[in-house]
Amino acid sequence: MPGEVLTALIIPDLPVGAQGTFLKLGARHYLVISIAMVAALVTLDRGRIVQAAVAVGSCSATAQRLPALEADLTGRSAADVLAAGAGVILPAHLAPLAPIGDVRGSADYRMEAASTLCARALHMAIEQGGQSHG
Repeated sequence: MPGEVLTALIIPDLPVGAQGTFLKLGARHYLVISIAMVAALVTLDRGRIVQAAVAVGSCSATAQRLPALEADLTGRSAADVLAAGAGVILPAHLAPLAPIGDVRGSADYRMEAASTLCARALHMAIEQGGQSHG
């Protein structure tokens, strides 16, 4: 708001058992511009996903969380999600996305890339969480 000054940004600690990852698909890793990018955070407790957050960038005007995917992951066995691989991502999960086509890739390619990156990011976060927190 006009006249306001941001003086602090408070970021809470991650819950015990939480692990996240970030993946980017682009021509060069050091460039900000990308075809698709995904951030995933999962919290595991005794082999189950108790909380999930997944956001996709470069596939809409702004980065979008995927609430349907997050809800479907919550309560599931981490082993089941790992076994499902890319099949864990359903077209309905990607409904918030509205990718454009440009010189870096078509809208269809970006959607496919987002789906693949989501599956990979979840796989990595789950595996890291299992190693870090039993």
